[in-house]
Amino acid sequence: MIVTYNWLKEFVDFQDSPQQLCDRLTMVGLEVEALEEIGGNLDSVIVAKLESVEPHPDADRLTVCQVNTGQEVVQVVCGATNHKTGDLIALAQPGSVLPGDFKIKKSKIRGQVSQGMLCSEKELGMAAESPGIMILAPELTLGEPVFSALGLKDYQIEIGLTPNRPDCLSVVGIAREVAALSQQKLKLPSSEIEEGNGQIQDQATVIVENSEGCPRYAARMIKDIKIGPSPDWMVRRLQAVGMRSINNVVDVTNYVMMELGHPLHAFDFRYLDGGKIIVKNAQQGDKFITLDENEHTLSAEDLMICDGQRPVAMAGIMGGLNSEVKDDTNTVLLEAAYFKPTMIRRSSKRNGLHTESSHRFERGADIDMIPVVLDRAASLIAELADGQVVSGVIDCYPQPLKPIEIELSADKTRNLLDIDIDRNEIQRLLESIGLKAGAGSCSDCLQVKVPSFRPDIEREVDLIEEIARLYGYDQIPVTMPVGAVDAKLPSLRQLLQKTLRQSMVAAGFSEAINYSFVATDSISKIGISDQDSRSTQVKILNPLSEDQAVMRTSLVPSLLETVAKNLNYRSSDLRLFELRPVFLTQSSDQSVEKLSLTAVMSGQREPEGWSQNSQAVDFYDIKGVVEAVLSNAHIENVAFDPLVSQPYLHPGKSCQLRLGDQSLGFVGEVHPEILHKFGIEQPVYLFELDVETAISVAGQHAQFKPLSKFPDVKRDSALLLDESISAEQVMDVINQSKVRFVESASIFDLYTGKGVPAGKKSLAIRVCYRDLEKTLTESEVTKSHDKLIRSLCHRLEAEIR
Repeated sequence: MIVTYNWLKEFVDFQDSPQQLCDRLTMVGLEVEALEEIGGNLDSVIVAKLESVEPHPDADRLTVCQVNTGQEVVQVVCGATNHKTGDLIALAQPGSVLPGDFKIKKSKIRGQVSQGMLCSEKELGMAAESPGIMILAPELTLGEPVFSALGLKDYQIEIGLTPNRPDCLSVVGIAREVAALSQQKLKLPSSEIEEGNGQIQDQATVIVENSEGCPRYAARMIKDIKIGPSPDWMVRRLQAVGMRSINNVVDVTNYVMMELGHPLHAFDFRYLDGGKIIVKNAQQGDKFITLDENEHTLSAEDLMICDGQRPVAMAGIMGGLNSEVKDDTNTVLLEAAYFKPTMIRRSSKRNGLHTESSHRFERGADIDMIPVVLDRAASLIAELADGQVVSGVIDCYPQPLKPIEIELSADKTRNLLDIDIDRNEIQRLLESIGLKAGAGSCSDCLQVKVPSFRPDIEREVDLIEEIARLYGYDQIPVTMPVGAVDAKLPSLRQLLQKTLRQSMVAAGFSEAINYSFVATDSISKIGISDQDSRSTQVKILNPLSEDQAVMRTSLVPSLLETVAKNLNYRSSDLRLFELRPVFLTQSSDQSVEKLSLTAVMSGQREPEGWSQNSQAVDFYDIKGVVEAVLSNAHIENVAFDPLVSQPYLHPGKSCQLRLGDQSLGFVGEVHPEILHKFGIEQPVYLFELDVETAISVAGQHAQFKPLSKFPDVKRDSALLLDESISAEQVMDVINQSKVRFVESASIFDLYTGKGVPAGKKSLAIRVCYRDLEKTLTESEVTKSHDKLIRSLCHRLEAEIR
């Protein structure tokens, strides 16, 4: 937002210098990004006097002037005709740089030396057009810079605003802040209006079909206007804030927008079919040409201003070429409205149009400012274009905005800001920025009514923030926080999450983080039926897209999508995991969030090298990862039950993780049909772990076991077992046997065939024996091993081969 120092002074009597003002604005949250003197680079354009004016000896249309600068007399060749001896003029001396990067230097013109240039208002950027050079008042001092002599010295202040402060997108909005800082009264511009004959309701009609997109629409009519250039003061002021002059009517709409912050638009009334204004959505595919002469293909979501036949403006963004104000315009219909910010933002982005108008509507204009800006603009148009304001105003405002009221506790304010401030001072600060504060429910409370130009104030803490700004952040004492620090150990849940994540990373897996929002069909894509509770998904009220319409009930679809994307980028050796919540529905109106760990593994076991061939990962690789993760979490005696019914896992290559009667999750190869749906052409192995169940069974503390300094003794035995006996059953018997000195056991061989009866298999086990306090004797080891073998033979009906 750009304002000027002198424009602010019209509304507030303050004494700060430009630099002091910028410093104070920055301290209250309005960051000043640039301060620049207007005309500061034109100090070498001075007041000078024409001592003589003679015709050029070699050019009929040129004159040779002797110019007194106050220090010397110099010669200047001039092409204007409106000057005479004795006139005071604006002399651009050699070295001056005029607007447009026009550099002045000493030169010869048709044989005569010219030491500068006599300037017009246009050449100095003070007017859009000028008939000749600038003739100055005779009482001015020779040698003084022209801008200073004419009282035009000013400063341009550029302020970087955050999107939550639309109230400061105007000179009056910034002036309100300055008034609060300087404890001066804010003077608002006059909006008094003189109405003429006739009634606007007899000549124009406004119909708002989309009242949600346009809660308020108001209009006035000005007739018998004469289109022409704007006065110099308005041109200079618009140029100072970065806007170009067009004509007196359009300039007024821009001027009032910059002054009061609310955009306006003027329609040439003769081009409005039937004198109608209809606010409605566009027809899909309609074409519309805006004032910049660009054609746009409209969407059904674009809000348009239409007449009886066609669109004439893109609501809140830009007018149409078919209703623009022209040189022969006689009557204009002036629009001031409030448009829904989200609609304007989307329409502006969709059509690639960002204007001063859309910039303000996107952030939220002041709906209660509409009558004020309408009268202010109509009054200026009537004054500058010699027009007449038709009596009456059309104001479609079916549901007036109810002001927000917030109760503020002075005690809470003091405690939160740690400042000594009483209720009366709080009331003064709030009222200084336009809020209305009165008695609250208690003696130390205030009931604050928030005006419509401050949509960012919604809660008590917002009011406290305003008090902090106005009190002065630099006035708030710096204090260290006081209080005892209660150091607590991490909970079991936090510890387990950390352990699981570290275990997966240690196993060579990378963590994937996917959106919790997924497409509705993502769960059916992995074969989950409607009878499964996971098919009931939590819906998002306002989804960003159809692909993010529901909360996910499983991490599997997201990870398989990630695998597919990586394979498309030719990254085929993948180890990914995700430790994130899933969202399950417990009843029709209640949902629960549960933590889940899901991992996928695909590609080669390790990169192919000179010393080994590459081998693809298989079921036992992912099973080994699961065993390591569970071991690190101190979850022991987990059974791998082959009876699993997950539709996305291969029925012959999958297991259920079971601890007693509780299911911990699943592990296995992803079903080829499911992989085909995701466009994956190589095997993928997956496991899921229900972290919530794991928390309930995990060992909270690891038990320390010292290392023995004595040697171990290993014994191998081959057992003849029924084929139905699993290796897991054998290990369960060993772990449960409580045989003395057993440190560990493993299965190292499986044999079927010659020498082994049909229906039987040979399983070789290796048992390690060790004592922490002494070296074991042969007899001690033999005794323990025999006891273990007897237990295996008894419980599993095994035989020693």
